[in-house]
Amino acid sequence: MWYKGWREQTWSALNQPWDLIVIGGGITGAGVLRHAVAAGLKTLLVEANDFSSGTSSRSSKLIHGGLRYILNKQYKVTQESVRERERLLKEAPHLVTKLGFVFPNFGRYHIKSSKIGTVMSLYDLMAPKWDHRAYSKEMILKDCPPLNTEGLLNGYLYYDAAMDDCRIVLRVIREAVTAGGTAINYAKVENILRNGKGQVCGVVLKDTASPGGNSVELQAKSVVNASGPWTDTIRQYIGQATRLRRLRGSHLIFPREKLPMSVALTLLHPKDNRAMFVIPWEGITMIGTTDIDHDPALDKTFTEPFAGQDEIGYLLDAAAVLFPNLNLTIDDMISSFAGLRPIVRGGADSPGKESRAHALWNENGLITITGGKYTTFRIMSRQTVEAVLKQLGQSPSSIKLSRIIAPLHKVTAPNIARSTLDYLNGRHGKDTADLIALAGAGELERIGNLPNVWAELRWAARDEGVVHLEDLLLRRVRIGMLLPGGAMDQMERIRTIVQAELGWSDERWQKEVTDYSGTWKTYYSPNPG
Repeated sequence: MWYKGWREQTWSALNQPWDLIVIGGGITGAGVLRHAVAAGLKTLLVEANDFSSGTSSRSSKLIHGGLRYILNKQYKVTQESVRERERLLKEAPHLVTKLGFVFPNFGRYHIKSSKIGTVMSLYDLMAPKWDHRAYSKEMILKDCPPLNTEGLLNGYLYYDAAMDDCRIVLRVIREAVTAGGTAINYAKVENILRNGKGQVCGVVLKDTASPGGNSVELQAKSVVNASGPWTDTIRQYIGQATRLRRLRGSHLIFPREKLPMSVALTLLHPKDNRAMFVIPWEGITMIGTTDIDHDPALDKTFTEPFAGQDEIGYLLDAAAVLFPNLNLTIDDMISSFAGLRPIVRGGADSPGKESRAHALWNENGLITITGGKYTTFRIMSRQTVEAVLKQLGQSPSSIKLSRIIAPLHKVTAPNIARSTLDYLNGRHGKDTADLIALAGAGELERIGNLPNVWAELRWAARDEGVVHLEDLLLRRVRIGMLLPGGAMDQMERIRTIVQAELGWSDERWQKEVTDYSGTWKTYYSPNPG
């Protein structure tokens, strides 16, 4: 689909009238593209950087309702989220997977166990389901042996879901393109076009991946702004005031052997009782997240968010109290990452109390969808396309889409372990058989302790729209986050697999490695910034 030379061919064919242009290649923009194509709209999605390179690759890797939103009385957001979780568990097997969470109750929380039980019951009934139970201190320590026993009373086991945020975005976009849509990365909107009546009628687009950076003016009957944390940047092109509060959430990644977990933990930070998670994911263990206002001054120096030293210290302080015998330090970390949440400003006194509800605006014909959660992207994107159809004088009933992710194709491969085959099926959908067929000798072996196989690198390089090495190692296959040193120790083997597929000269390869190394050290290392 996105073979060598696809960007150049796509770019050369952009200058034509469109029914809809979608700005933003994260999960919401992907969902809008999927729904719009299903409604028969001639639709183009443009992303300023790489697909899912913003918030949609920097989440907590969960499809969940959020227990803390119940405590903040955000009942509608929670109900929408848990119902979408159940839907995605059914529609995206092996990509969205059921994950058990233990909520241990410590004396310092000053929360009655009966109150926790009531919250758990309400959480399940919103789904609706009944899938939680009380946990004794002994049961908690059996599942979470490193946990501090001081003040530990009892707790609960409940279930949410884990996922690979980048791979969901890729599957949704690729399935939309297969159905007739168009998507291009490294295509930055530099302005919004308006007609004589002041109504939005297109965009000015710059190619940031090709030498010279050509620009083009594209006409469209409708334009959707789904740019997440950069929502206000796009809105300012039409003179609108800012409405977002950008909040930064950071995470730390540890080797599973340093922080062994078979289930996830929901905890309250020892200092301020803010909810946080410890999550087993993709062969590692992740601790997160923070929730602080992002200083816009950082954007003048850095092109991406990263975990600040105060945030790293905050999460390590929690680890020291929760797992005192593990003596976790920054030297034990594999990597870190941070993302920006696009929160609609509501005037709350603290970041954690701002609503996670989404908002949909039509301003001079520019339809903006923002706020919300990754989990509710289907609802957000469908409502957005319904607004587009209303703007175009068409009926919302024209959206012919019963599910957001296509069913899996049955793939058989006797020489591949069932768990590996399921993993590949979930992440690559209909492309799984072709990926397996493309694999070279030894490339269906797993990469260290990770669930990935080497053949995923070859497939991504050949057919998944990789423009830069960081696209490959941080988003298509997540080994840049999951292996020590950003996988630099594996670079020669990576090169033998992907350089020819990408068609890069030796000089281009060396530049990409240098650029990637700099990106990893600045934004993803244990000591970023």
